[in-house]
Amino acid sequence: MDNLQIIGSEEWCVFKELGIPAIKARVDSGAKTSSIQATNLKVINKGGQEWVKFEVSPLQENRSIAIECQARLVTRRMVKSSSGISEERFVIKTPVTMGDATFDIELTLANRDTMEFRMLLGREALNDRFIVNPAVTCQLNSIDEIEINKKYAPYFKEKTGLKIALLASNPLLYSNKRLMEAAEARGHEIVFLNVEQVYMKLDAHSPEIRYRGGSILKDFDAVIPRIKPAVTFYGCALIRQFKNLGAYCQNSAEAISQSRDKLFASQLFSNNDIHIPITGFAKSPMDTKDLIKMVNGAPLIIKLLESTQGKGVVLAETNKAAESVINAFKSVNTNILVQEFIKEANGQDIRCFVVNGKVVASMQRQAQKGEFRANIHQGGIASIIKITPEEKKLALKAAKVLNLAVAGVDIIRSNKGPLLLEVNSSPGLEGIENATGKDIANAMIMAIEKRLKFQ
Repeated sequence: MDNLQIIGSEEWCVFKELGIPAIKARVDSGAKTSSIQATNLKVINKGGQEWVKFEVSPLQENRSIAIECQARLVTRRMVKSSSGISEERFVIKTPVTMGDATFDIELTLANRDTMEFRMLLGREALNDRFIVNPAVTCQLNSIDEIEINKKYAPYFKEKTGLKIALLASNPLLYSNKRLMEAAEARGHEIVFLNVEQVYMKLDAHSPEIRYRGGSILKDFDAVIPRIKPAVTFYGCALIRQFKNLGAYCQNSAEAISQSRDKLFASQLFSNNDIHIPITGFAKSPMDTKDLIKMVNGAPLIIKLLESTQGKGVVLAETNKAAESVINAFKSVNTNILVQEFIKEANGQDIRCFVVNGKVVASMQRQAQKGEFRANIHQGGIASIIKITPEEKKLALKAAKVLNLAVAGVDIIRSNKGPLLLEVNSSPGLEGIENATGKDIANAMIMAIEKRLKFQ
């Protein structure tokens, strides 16, 4: 016992054979085995033996550093997570250096992105070597930030482009994948951030934005918000925080909030002489009959205030049906708009894609037979179209009134001329890129470069 070294609740470990110059481990005598953060695992055959290739991001504060490692696969173990789900984990054996001591250690390869420490040191590694004093830290070796930066200098990429965050929910969506590709193709570093895994610290001296697991998100030049309606409130709060920390947000929180509130947006449009279909809004069911009459009677459109992609939009073909639908919505305290139906549009509308005050692409959407909604998500068929100067002017003015740098502006052709239907602050790229052949993702990245005067 007298020969055992005292270590603290946190200690620095070095893995020379894996090429990891320093990684801080949480010392946990309650855990039997040790584990290390590992992603992109792949089993390979080497001289008739199974080896495993994997990547380690050893610094909690810097997710951009990933060290490629490989080691002989010792065994596979079934491990039950804290949520009760069992999964297979790979186990390797490799020398570790702690202070002056170097010894072999078994490591379970695990995704520890959500954990505070990238490594856990269990009691198998501690037995007959160390005594743990949980009241202290880093007893064997204390490494400060300057030393860590020196050790990891070869892994830091020289900044040649912008650092961009794509704030969205699904990295596999066409639009998000295209934006990632376009940014990388132009030499920028782009990081996908799941909006629901980002959180913030509000403080006058040191405000922060963090990602699940505790890594601090900083030094972003720009943020591309692709916020789905369900997380508008939280997403906009994050966008404001990124802006406060000096990042350029391609669409501001205020602009997104305005565009999502269909009633407020409609008021802004009518106040700015932007022609929309006649629209009504009332609170009491007592006013339903006059509301219907006000928008020229049935057939008419009933819209949920926060509808998107054509969801929550109903066509009432008779006054009686309109009354029933309106009163049904009101009975569950749901806010709706009632809008005149433009019959002559024939189930067609136009989507204009606006980027930094320019219409970069336009497509016509044709509703399926028996359907009045032309949205691509509702089965609408897209085709390229040449818009009129009046339609172009309307699209640009609508985006400007809402102060959106990127907008999908939906226009309908009527006997009274072009009418604005709505403006989308996170317009999809798939339908319009496929219909027009235009590289809109690239146009969005170039717009950020121009805004930030990046050469």
